Amino acid sequence: MNTENVTIFPSLNQRTAPMVQSLVEHALDLRLSVTSLENKTTIIDAGIAVVGGLEAGRQIAEICMGGLGQVNLRASTHFEQWSWHVDVHSGNPVLACLASQYAGWSLSHGEGKEAFNALGSGPGRAMGSKEALFEELGYRDQYDNACLVIEVDKLPPVEIADEIARRCQIPADKLSLILTPTSSLAGAVQIVARVLETALHKAHALGFALDKIVDGAGSAPVCPPSPDFLKAMGRSNDAILFAGQVQLYVDADSADAEQLANSLPSSASSDYGQPFGDIFKAAGYDFYKIDPMLFSPARVSVSSVKTGDTFHAGHIDLDLLNQSFA
Repeated sequence: MNTENVTIFPSLNQRTAPMVQSLVEHALDLRLSVTSLENKTTIIDAGIAVVGGLEAGRQIAEICMGGLGQVNLRASTHFEQWSWHVDVHSGNPVLACLASQYAGWSLSHGEGKEAFNALGSGPGRAMGSKEALFEELGYRDQYDNACLVIEVDKLPPVEIADEIARRCQIPADKLSLILTPTSSLAGAVQIVARVLETALHKAHALGFALDKIVDGAGSAPVCPPSPDFLKAMGRSNDAILFAGQVQLYVDADSADAEQLANSLPSSASSDYGQPFGDIFKAAGYDFYKIDPMLFSPARVSVSSVKTGDTFHAGHIDLDLLNQSFA
């Protein structure tokens, strides 16, 4: 890495350290469990052996954004039967969403049925992940502790924690892992809170200059939970694909802003048109056979701060949302 182009401030892990500590201190209120692995890594369970809840998911989502985003729960009658929404905003959306919230750190240990495979998100990525994305962002974090959020329904092996700590260059007892099963309420909220992140990730995939994205906000309905993993995964994705809304502010001319708006919605994908669970099944349960451009909000607005023009694209699809959620 060319360290001359790497920015160290703000430290995402420094920002989130008090937030992680607050989860620990209020674990009983939030229905969380706090334990340690053999190497003294802190494990915060938000839905495996405990109930967790919406508020736990909201706070975890803010940690996932590296302390650079605000996540709120809101009641609305806009989507008829699905009244609760997650609202997300960040004044530094590129770092919050792509350097932290995006689930880009591949974690694996073992083989066969006993293998552990998961994706890590959160501020610890900026310290230890080898993703090429950080070269593009020109950002790396340095701090004396780290936190990762892992969407998983079982405890990670101690070897995973050891490897994460080694890559972050910290002792294992300075590492915190937050576990959010997809089927849990906390897991559902923290996934739906990625509505803005999906827009940022797709903008990056489309080749839009990330340094031109200056602000952003998003909203999506909280999906109902399901004990079935595939159904829970499908619903959390569909909340964004069919009813997610994002507003981006870009330092670009009107032509570029309009092109971005027209390319961002999920309906621009060739795979759009049925609940994600059905798409996943038709793809033989292989994510790599699904158009990656599908993962984006239903409706977007892109405003040019240069010209004052705003461009809208996409639509809310209540029929597909109801089909998925019901």
